[in-house]
Amino acid sequence: MNQEAPIIVGLDIGTTKIAAIAGRKNEYGKLEILGFGKATSFGVQHGMVLNIDQTIKAIRQALENCYASNPNLEINEVYVGIAGHHIKSLQTRGDIVRNDTDAEISQKDIDQLINDQYKTVIPASDQIIDVIPQQYIVDSLQNITYPIGMSGVKVGANFHIITGDKNAIRNINRSVEKSGLKIRDLVLQPLASAAAVMCDMDFEAGVAIVDIGGGTTDLAVFYEGILKHTAVIPYGGENITNDIKNGLGVLKTQAEQMKVQFGYALADEAKTNAYITIPGLRGQSPKEISVKNLAHIIQARMSEILDFVVYHLKQIGMDNKMLNGGIILTGGGSQLKHLIQLTEYTTGASARIGFPNEHLASGHIDELTKPMYATCVGLILKGYNDFENDRKALEENYVKINTSYLAKEQAAQSVAPTEDWIEETVPSSQEIQDRKAKERNASLKNFLDKMKTKIIDMFTEEEDAKL
Repeated sequence: MNQEAPIIVGLDIGTTKIAAIAGRKNEYGKLEILGFGKATSFGVQHGMVLNIDQTIKAIRQALENCYASNPNLEINEVYVGIAGHHIKSLQTRGDIVRNDTDAEISQKDIDQLINDQYKTVIPASDQIIDVIPQQYIVDSLQNITYPIGMSGVKVGANFHIITGDKNAIRNINRSVEKSGLKIRDLVLQPLASAAAVMCDMDFEAGVAIVDIGGGTTDLAVFYEGILKHTAVIPYGGENITNDIKNGLGVLKTQAEQMKVQFGYALADEAKTNAYITIPGLRGQSPKEISVKNLAHIIQARMSEILDFVVYHLKQIGMDNKMLNGGIILTGGGSQLKHLIQLTEYTTGASARIGFPNEHLASGHIDELTKPMYATCVGLILKGYNDFENDRKALEENYVKINTSYLAKEQAAQSVAPTEDWIEETVPSSQEIQDRKAKERNASLKNFLDKMKTKIIDMFTEEEDAKL
């Protein structure tokens, strides 16, 4: 089998930007970035494609920029992130009863468990995006994370099922396919971001990933290595920009620039006597904006988003004492000044910014370490996880086939000793082969004799019938 790592491409279709990143793992397991391109996103609102033509143009522009960074790239398949307020999740339980109870629990049993969950009854307008096992149960044993190799009659599991609107998913598929690409898999954006910014200790300690994007804020909660909850909050960075635009009476481009350069998530940290001067429209006099007022607008919307986070944590019984790893803020909106302090004040949990450099090899573009690219980097990691799982399954099947073949060969070559052999000299390999040849010839002769007799009898019966 070819052990060379493939090139995997992540495509993040966001409300404000579309990014395409191509990467490959090196011999140390780190991700080497081979191509990077981005474009301003048009046609997407709140994570949903509302204008397919504009989205296609933006995807193609991002791809062209990616090719420009590395002309040797050839991109055919992509892993695509999905978000939007249409995303929902539910918890289910599934069980199977195994026929061959003497055999070990295999990946085939787990696959059957997962595939059965795709038959879960959901609204007709929705579609299952992903089925994620949480904990397995084998007979009376519970809280099992890896049941393969165990013995048992009944195997069950608790599942986290992610669903989305069929039409919203179709629009993403059409936009990507009409851009000349094939979707390898759709991945929920907070799960991709989590893969990029989390380490093994975070999974065990318990963390909440808060991915603040342009159109939505995505939440994923992990505890003791298990995905406990996912949610999509229908507010993001663009809502803050619109609040500034409407509240201060400025253009949207000016509002975005002020948010990025002078915005504070905590109004108490903004200076009272600081002002921003922006040019007036069509000869009007310049306008002065209070930095304090700007901070109050930003804090009001960010507090609302964090209140949603607290609500979801309480819904699943994950109060701040259980989240030993705290809250990891990522996405473009996480770069607001003093957002960590506001998050800790609102949620009561410790907070930090999640950068997607946990798995990146050295020598990458500095821009890719920004939180806004966490989803795209995570999509590549998801692709590598699939690749490694497929390769592992192939290797296991290869070993099983070879083991079975060798066992049959050994059984065919082994000859049971007789009493005469025990008393006499052990025959050589040549003598064994000669004996087998004689046995085969005798068997063939016996078969031909029987066929000859049957043919003669058949003709005799026909002659008798004529008479």
